[in-house]
Amino acid sequence: MTAFTALMAGVVRSGDGWTVSVSDDWLQGRTVYGGLASALCMQAALNEFGESYPAGLPPLRSAQIAFVGPTAGQLQLKASVLRKGKSTLFATVDLVGEAGLATRAMFCFGVARESAFKHVAIGTPELKDPESLPNFFRNAPAALSFVQHFDGRFVSGSPPFSGSDDPQMSLWLRHREPGIAPSLVALLALADAPPPAASARSTAPSPISTMTWAIDMLTDDIVTDDGWWLIHNAAEQIAGGYSSQAMTLWNRSGQPIMASRQNIAVFG
Repeated sequence: MTAFTALMAGVVRSGDGWTVSVSDDWLQGRTVYGGLASALCMQAALNEFGESYPAGLPPLRSAQIAFVGPTAGQLQLKASVLRKGKSTLFATVDLVGEAGLATRAMFCFGVARESAFKHVAIGTPELKDPESLPNFFRNAPAALSFVQHFDGRFVSGSPPFSGSDDPQMSLWLRHREPGIAPSLVALLALADAPPPAASARSTAPSPISTMTWAIDMLTDDIVTDDGWWLIHNAAEQIAGGYSSQAMTLWNRSGQPIMASRQNIAVFG
C-alpha cells in the first residue's frame, strides 16, 4: 500500500508538467479512484502556482471536475492558467494516462474580501460520536481497493443495496493514515469516498460511475478534530441511467465546509 502523504509527495516535476505513479491499492475497479484523481489535480495546481504567491495560493472557492475516462499506473498532470486577476485565479489541470485524458479539473481560487452580509442556510445535523457507530466499509466489494485507506462510520439513512425508497445517507469519514493534517488536498481525496446515494435503491451491487463533480467551498478554514468529517449524500433524481445527487460536508464541530453536486451514470 502507498500512504496518501507519500503519494502526494510523489507528484514530481516532469518537463512542463508533473508525473506520479499510482499503486493498485488506490483503484476503483480498473481506474484511479475519483477522489484521488481530484486530489492529484489539486496537488499539481498547488505545486505549479504556489511559487507565484509568496503567501500561498488564495483559498479555493469552487471546482468543476470531469471524470472523462479510466486510467491507472503512471500519470501525467498539466496545470494551466485560464485567467489571473487581482484577487482570483482560474486554472485547469488535466490528468492523463496511457489511454489519454482521464480527468479535467477547473479550479477557482479567490482572495477573501469584506462583505456587508453574512447568511448561512445550511443547518448542523445531530453530531453522533463516530467511535460509537458501525464500520461502514467492512463489507465493501473487493473491486473498491481504495476504501482500505479510509475509515467510515454509518450515521443514518439508507445503506447501499438496501432497496430503499429513500436514497440518502450520512457518514463520518477520515483517512486511516495517522497524522494527516486537515487540508484541501486531503479533503478532496476523502469527500468522494461514499458510494453514490443512488446505490441505496438497488438490492444488489451494480456498476455506478461518477461523471462530474461541482464543488463550492463554504469556508477558508479547512479544520476538524480527530480527522473526522461528516458527509450527507442525497439522490435528488434517478432516471434514464443517470442520477443527480447533492452532497454536504461538515467538520467535527458541525461547521459546514463544502457543498457539492455529482452527476452519476447508473448501470443495470
